[in-house]
Amino acid sequence: MPVNSTIWIAFNVFIVAMLAIDQLVFHRRAHEIKMKEALAWSAVWISLAFLFNIGIYFWGGSKPALEFLTGYLIEESLSVDNLFVFLIIFSYFKVPALYQHKILFWGILCAQIMRGIFIFVGVGLIHRFYWLTYIFGAFLIFTGIKLFVQKTEDIDPGKNPVLILTKKLLPVTEKFEGDRFFVRAGGKLLATPLFVVFLVINFTDFIFALDSIPAILAITLDPFIVYSSNVFAILGLRALYFVLARFMELFHYLHFGLAFILVFVGIKMFCHDVFKIPIGIALGVVIGTLIISVVLSILLPRVHSSRERK
Repeated sequence: MPVNSTIWIAFNVFIVAMLAIDQLVFHRRAHEIKMKEALAWSAVWISLAFLFNIGIYFWGGSKPALEFLTGYLIEESLSVDNLFVFLIIFSYFKVPALYQHKILFWGILCAQIMRGIFIFVGVGLIHRFYWLTYIFGAFLIFTGIKLFVQKTEDIDPGKNPVLILTKKLLPVTEKFEGDRFFVRAGGKLLATPLFVVFLVINFTDFIFALDSIPAILAITLDPFIVYSSNVFAILGLRALYFVLARFMELFHYLHFGLAFILVFVGIKMFCHDVFKIPIGIALGVVIGTLIISVVLSILLPRVHSSRERK
């Protein structure tokens, strides 16, 4: 799809403007995000993504529009699994609900920059070294299998290497200092637990990006489609967190659905030269898997073990 520098600049200016409005107008003062507000912002970002998708359809045709939609749904669905980990991190550090929005805002802004770099590097490498497609495909299959057998409850934020390294390199205050990342005490600059959580969240997203970026590259190598679908997905992640945080226990089978999606896109990438799975079928598999995972989660409630009840 033909995209010139003006379109790239305009897209990023629009995203920055929306973030500025979000942070400087609606979230200027720290406050706990209630369900009504979270639902409203989730609707805004999802609506913008689908309006953008319609624009791509009229501008570039059905193929890039389907690629954008598939990439967006894959990234958004994988982001849901990220939210489970974010919830564990916030609970582990006992982050007040009042300050969670700030961490997610700056964390997602950093994620947007980091993933932009990942995308351009990944697309460039695949164009130059096509055999990397098989490496990415095999990696996704391996990650999907690992995700299938791994339990979210087994994740211990206290063992995060960023947390361990930060405590060794930086003096950290004993308690939160409002919504500040750093404070001065006794002439020394001290990091707050809020800054430590911010670093852990960003490191976690870095790890997740190693899965999600190759997954979208299995759908298309168009840099603009990959980048824009990824941006819209992660920007909606913050508002979506405050919605899904109240219903995390409900979607206990989604974990397995996401594992299946990773394996599927890995096979799609790995077998691309032998058999090309049409983008329409790929989109159907992604949507179908998500629907089945959610329906099974609702119809078959989770049975807690005696250890979990304690």
